[in-house]
Amino acid sequence: MMKALFIGGTGTISMAIVRQLAKDPNWEVWLLNRGNRKHAVPENVKQLIVDINDEKAVLDAIGDMTFDVISEFIGFTVDQVERDWRLFRGRTRQYMYISSASAYQKPAASYLITEGTALANPYWEYSRNKIACENFLMEKYREEGFPVTIIRPSHTYDERNLPLGVHGKNGFWQVVDRMRQGKPVIIQGDGTSLWHLTFNEDFAKGYIPLMANRHAIGEAFQITGDEVLTWNQIYQTIADALGVELKAVHVSSEFLAAVGDKYGFGLEGALIGDKAVSVVFDNRKVKNIARDLRTTIPFHVGARIVLDYVLSHPEECQKPDPEFDAWCDRVIAALENAKAEI
Repeated sequence: MMKALFIGGTGTISMAIVRQLAKDPNWEVWLLNRGNRKHAVPENVKQLIVDINDEKAVLDAIGDMTFDVISEFIGFTVDQVERDWRLFRGRTRQYMYISSASAYQKPAASYLITEGTALANPYWEYSRNKIACENFLMEKYREEGFPVTIIRPSHTYDERNLPLGVHGKNGFWQVVDRMRQGKPVIIQGDGTSLWHLTFNEDFAKGYIPLMANRHAIGEAFQITGDEVLTWNQIYQTIADALGVELKAVHVSSEFLAAVGDKYGFGLEGALIGDKAVSVVFDNRKVKNIARDLRTTIPFHVGARIVLDYVLSHPEECQKPDPEFDAWCDRVIAALENAKAEI
């Protein structure tokens, strides 16, 4: 039996992998986290309740255990992957690091993205940190054979998260609530840029075949679904699932970043450094290994899965954001006034 340790393991991406792997009799699955979502973990999954930043406590909890795979889902800065390297070198046959497709060059030289696309994002610190993490890990692979595999997801969602382009600090709910109230919602640009959405269960079908796979060591793989939509189609699909009319207001990404980041909405990174750019991901590399990787949950199905969950779990998922709501009204009113004055 193979043994896997997930650092985190209960997030949007990782939970789907843990749930699928827990059904496989060939795997023994362990989680290392703070235990905040213990109720969501399958019964046969073993847990080490410890803070990953407390290295002594981690070593005490692991003891002399070794793992076929260690999967890192919550490493965002170089000091965090350096910590992992100290903790786990010699303890695993493969270290799988979740990076981000937002690390790819912005603006992109081509809308078609492969693993060979350059990594450079001057607009988003999050992405630059991911690039730095990748560089550190690949250096350790080249210098001492640290068995790293880099994974670059794009926009992956689950039943608790509705993918949007523009939202406030409290997430997607305020946009959904505006739609339900018949209020206009903001879409970046003209809404025609191309975007991939991947339900987490589909992502897992690409990730699991890379685990304990020698062909994946020292390599980077992007994993996304096959479905490509415009942002207009994404928002229209959400409105259709809600049974409401979409009242879209298109605003340039540069303008949104300029008037939104003063409120801490992080739109320069999220839009100019990511969602405002058309991307189509070429997944042939990962599909050479993960033969079953394909979109089985298209967004018109996924959107309904999310909304059914969100509307039935108000305390967990419906987080009002009056600051963002008022900001949307001001942006839309300012644009209407500008039209009237010209």
